[in-house]
Amino acid sequence: MLEELVVAAVAAGSAGALYVASAARVVKQYERGVVLRLGRLRDEIRPPGFTMIVPGVDRLRKVNMQIVTMPVPAQEGITRDNVTVRVDAVVYFKVVDPAEAVIQVEDYRFAVSQMAQTSLRSIIGKSDLDDLLSNREKLNQGLELMLDSPAIGWGVHIDRVEIKDVSLPETMKRSMSRQAEAERERRARVINADAELLASKKLAEAAATMSEQPSALQLRLLQTIVAVAAEKNSTLVLPFPVELLRFLERSAQQGPPAAAAPPAPQPAPPPPDPVAPAPESVPLDPSPASDAALPPGFPQSVRADDEVPGTGEPPEHGTGRTPPGPV
Repeated sequence: MLEELVVAAVAAGSAGALYVASAARVVKQYERGVVLRLGRLRDEIRPPGFTMIVPGVDRLRKVNMQIVTMPVPAQEGITRDNVTVRVDAVVYFKVVDPAEAVIQVEDYRFAVSQMAQTSLRSIIGKSDLDDLLSNREKLNQGLELMLDSPAIGWGVHIDRVEIKDVSLPETMKRSMSRQAEAERERRARVINADAELLASKKLAEAAATMSEQPSALQLRLLQTIVAVAAEKNSTLVLPFPVELLRFLERSAQQGPPAAAAPPAPQPAPPPPDPVAPAPESVPLDPSPASDAALPPGFPQSVRADDEVPGTGEPPEHGTGRTPPGPV
């Protein structure tokens, strides 16, 4: 009898230990327990720590309450300004109501992932390329609102959404680089033009000041020569007085001095009349007195019976002209 009682006690203890082992559950600090008894949700949410359920009747589901980081696969879409881009993002969310997360949705993680992908494609189509590149904060807020609206009914709170990367086609990258280069060049030209304008104003003021003192211009010329000579190169500097340039300029404006009037040209002799009679020949005077009256070195008169020097022929009679001869 005693042995039977001992065996019964041992059996009851073993059964109790087995029951406790099968009914005992441990809920971690970052988890909450949702109990379904015979398929019906129990109102009590099991806190962290040790808890008991009815084996075979209750079913305990643990829900993680930590913030979940879920990457969103890259989505390809066309922006509002017709540019094809690939955008990927990341979603941070957590469960705020364990019962709703278990009852309202089959798999809240998968549901949030699919909703994030569709919302990201919708944001791409509603935005411009410039907004995707420079105004991401506004797009993140809009994407967060689009995800948070349906997730509230699932017992999930969207903490934040961040767009990680925007991939552009190579042709678009080259176009943007050329645009940026042109914009930088435009700014550089504007800055250079402003500098030239300021320098011209200062140079005009300096020129007005130097015009009052002509010696200041000479001093400035000497300073320029010193600056060029300090470089020790092969440049040759030839100073040219500015006063000489001014003198030449005034002379050019006044014109050349008036020269003496040239003598009036003599009128050309009238052409001979072809029908006029030939002049009468003057006979040569054979007297030596006429030759004596000529000045020294003048050729003597040729008589009718003399020969022309150098030809051996008598002169023409009746011409009254002296044949050429040595002077």
